[in-house]
Amino acid sequence: MNEQERITQLRSQLHDHNHRYYVLNSPTIGDEEFDMLMHELQDLEQHHPEMYDANSPTQRVGSDLNQEFQQVKHQYPMLSLANTYNQQDVREFYERVRSGLQGAEFEICCEMKYDGLSISLIYENGQLVRAVTRGDGVQGDDVTQNVRTIRTIPLVLDAEKNFPKHFEIRGEVLLPFSEFDRLNEQRMNEGEPLFANPRNAASGTLKQQNSRIVAERGLDAYLYYLLGDEQPCDGHYENLQQAAEWGFQISQGMKKVKTLQEVYDFIDYWDEARHHLPVATDGIVLKVNSLRQQRALGYTAKSPRWAIAYKFKAERVSTRLESVSFQVGRTGAITPVANMEPVLLAGTVVKRASLYNEDAIRQLDLHIGDEVYVEKGGEIIPKIVGVNIDERPIVAMPVQFPRRCPECNTPLVRYEGEAVHYCPNDAGCPSQIKGRIEQFISRKAMNIDSLGPETVEAYFNHGLIHDIADLYRITVQDINGDGSRTKSATRIVQSIEASKEVPFERVVFALGIRFIGETSAKMLARSFHDMDTLASATKEQLLEVDGIGDVMAQSIIDYFANETNRRIVQRLKDYGLQMSLADDVLASRTDRLAGQVIVISGVFTHHSRDEYKQLIEMHGGKNSSSISKNTSFILAGENMGPSKLEKAQKLGVRIISEDEFLEMINP
Repeated sequence: MNEQERITQLRSQLHDHNHRYYVLNSPTIGDEEFDMLMHELQDLEQHHPEMYDANSPTQRVGSDLNQEFQQVKHQYPMLSLANTYNQQDVREFYERVRSGLQGAEFEICCEMKYDGLSISLIYENGQLVRAVTRGDGVQGDDVTQNVRTIRTIPLVLDAEKNFPKHFEIRGEVLLPFSEFDRLNEQRMNEGEPLFANPRNAASGTLKQQNSRIVAERGLDAYLYYLLGDEQPCDGHYENLQQAAEWGFQISQGMKKVKTLQEVYDFIDYWDEARHHLPVATDGIVLKVNSLRQQRALGYTAKSPRWAIAYKFKAERVSTRLESVSFQVGRTGAITPVANMEPVLLAGTVVKRASLYNEDAIRQLDLHIGDEVYVEKGGEIIPKIVGVNIDERPIVAMPVQFPRRCPECNTPLVRYEGEAVHYCPNDAGCPSQIKGRIEQFISRKAMNIDSLGPETVEAYFNHGLIHDIADLYRITVQDINGDGSRTKSATRIVQSIEASKEVPFERVVFALGIRFIGETSAKMLARSFHDMDTLASATKEQLLEVDGIGDVMAQSIIDYFANETNRRIVQRLKDYGLQMSLADDVLASRTDRLAGQVIVISGVFTHHSRDEYKQLIEMHGGKNSSSISKNTSFILAGENMGPSKLEKAQKLGVRIISEDEFLEMINP
């Protein structure tokens, strides 16, 4: 067997093992053996770039390349379902179906309504070719690269299965509760805002511009509707069973029924049993099973007449508020947390709930000892939704939001337009310092991947590091302990040393200046070119940078006005970090596109979309994602979005090709 044949064999084996592990929950090999096969395939693909396949199992990890989503029109509109919240409405739906079918016998397929993001998957010849979000129902975003990272979605179907040559299958992308908890715990440790519920987290994740981040989030998917001209059966239920045979994950909570009482029984059962599912659900979907009868019933302007969604009511319990604690995040944001008497809610024991900010506490008029009503938002996040004033103890004291930081006793501040209080002692507050060190070592910043939050905590508590600059004076001897960890200690020191090559714009982001994210750090770096110039910039100069507002500009000034921060930056410079844009970047900057606003659309041959964005900025232009009367021109590749093309024609905006653009910047 030659290497090309081995690549084909490995891909088939790994697709099968992925399906057995993630969908069937019955793996036939261990993790170590799976990893060995994956590494072998990665090595072989590296040696044979001509064998590249976007649906290879190696592509599940995603890519660091940024992407801009293209709008794609749905072949079949993605309509929403009519909602109901009571059994009387269910009865009326059932009777409408009976009347619409003129008394003919019919079956109802009852299935779980998953609370995620709707997705449409297109397969041709057994391979995933496109994944599109619902959008406005007529067209949605092409998120194929991100969907390829979801391991329960098959990339290639088993050729021996009898599936149609072309079909579409729809479903829901979700974030399992376990992954949601993990992400929120990580975000809490890093001082980042928490996701409100799994649905919002799944939606935000699927719209990430970086598919590697999507791969790390652990999304899941359940498929619930098959479309196409060559469906195997007339029954919706039967078609989904066939889809399961092809390799798709479908709901195990599906049942065909005939009578209205059977529908009620299904609803009553899952109203309780749903609390034991690994993903969020918010109701039951009822569909006429026969596709022929679905066509006969037809559609209203907004929804099908043959389906309806029954929504569960949120479960509410009451418990006692014992105390409120106040956590300090990386940015200095103060998050109040309610500590409650443990109570069973929606299948889990709840004892803590976020109170978000001082305004939320005041709105609830919370007192210690109050009997509070608690619900689970999105079936997972506990939230206090009310207070039983009649049960308030006579001696109950109102919850007081602190005026000083609970970590360092510094007076708190609240910026205009902000709902959150902050500790301004960013250079001396222990929680903020540890949080900034964790951001500093993160992948998007300095990428010191041999360190983690637990290691940072240990180094800080033992006095080995006091700030981000201290990382660069760590030696193998400092962390080798009894001498048994030489290998790992060496790896950590080497990783820290390698971070000195990280480009300047990521160094700016790594500093952890409040309100300055990855994109704004990049804009600052390209505007001021080096750290000294940035540090001495006036507020007026900062406000001239695209995307920098008043609060952000003041935050930058405050950061560099702090003597401790200036010393840290100087030490980082002395240790050899990149404190200016690379010479080749500076040398290639021109003003050929100065003052021009440019929109990029389509697929390109010579450079990636991200590279074109950089070229536009390098030559003085400004990138924009939307077309307006201020747009100078559109850089258009293959398959330009139809909505953008229509708007450009309507506004008379010039469209230029990839080659024309390259001639423009390289005359």
